[in-house]
Amino acid sequence: MRVLVTGATGFLGRHLVAALRGAGHEVVGTGFGHELTLPGVTLHELDVRDADAVARLLATVRPDAVAHLAALSHVGESWRRPDEYFAVNVLGVEHLLRHAGGARFLFISSAEVYGAVPEDEQPIRESRPVAPRTPYAMTKAAAERLAVGAGAVVARCFNLLGAGQTTNFAMPSFAAQLAAIAAGRSEARLRVGNLSARRDFVNVDDAAAAGLLLLTRGEPGEIYNVASGSAWSIEALLGRLQEITAVAATTEIDPERLRPVDIPLLCGDASRLRALGWRPQGGVEAALSALWEEARGRAARRS
Repeated sequence: MRVLVTGATGFLGRHLVAALRGAGHEVVGTGFGHELTLPGVTLHELDVRDADAVARLLATVRPDAVAHLAALSHVGESWRRPDEYFAVNVLGVEHLLRHAGGARFLFISSAEVYGAVPEDEQPIRESRPVAPRTPYAMTKAAAERLAVGAGAVVARCFNLLGAGQTTNFAMPSFAAQLAAIAAGRSEARLRVGNLSARRDFVNVDDAAAAGLLLLTRGEPGEIYNVASGSAWSIEALLGRLQEITAVAATTEIDPERLRPVDIPLLCGDASRLRALGWRPQGGVEAALSALWEEARGRAARRS
């Protein structure tokens, strides 16, 4: 089938495109505000806030399915730019749903919509009412309502991990800092935020496999957690990354990396997704290794 992937040049987007093409599907992608290159894929620049541009593109591509990944996704930044997050993450979904016609529709959401859940009530199931606590999470919860109402399949992704994620996020930032230390360009000190938060980390390749499965077998109007069912503290994950890199460093709290609201624990139950046949293959260890190889390669090219 022909699949339109919005945000195809982003972190999860690139991995989902690879999974779709590997399964024999034709992929047309969109990106915005950066270089539009993705081998083997026709790419279009698209601002999802522009309803007319969305309508024109969908009329041209006439996809059998739409995977909507284009979004602003940094939780901390959402406090500084709430209006922009609403315009992209909510209105953008509305525009695509309005013009998707009869195409199957997959909307990528976030576990942040659950808010703060007591530890004894985790792992979290999809039936739990949402209680977003950040502007980012509020936009995702609002967009989910639109998507479910229109018969889309919703994937609630927990924290994704692997190569290709920007250094605005914690683990890629740590990997980049460790690579700079290993290259002798930085002192052996890591600038960090809250290390006590615990998150359910999912290898990005496993998330892409989930997206492929949900596009073909997900039940319209239903929500599926994309989760491992276990949680790591950021501190423990950083420790494991340092073991992989063999780079020793002390840590220093950077106030700029602390969020106004930081949920202590998010861990998901992916039983519904597993019932469709999802079997994660990558895992956290492989994701950390991929992240490190990417960061080390980038540091070497700067030398």
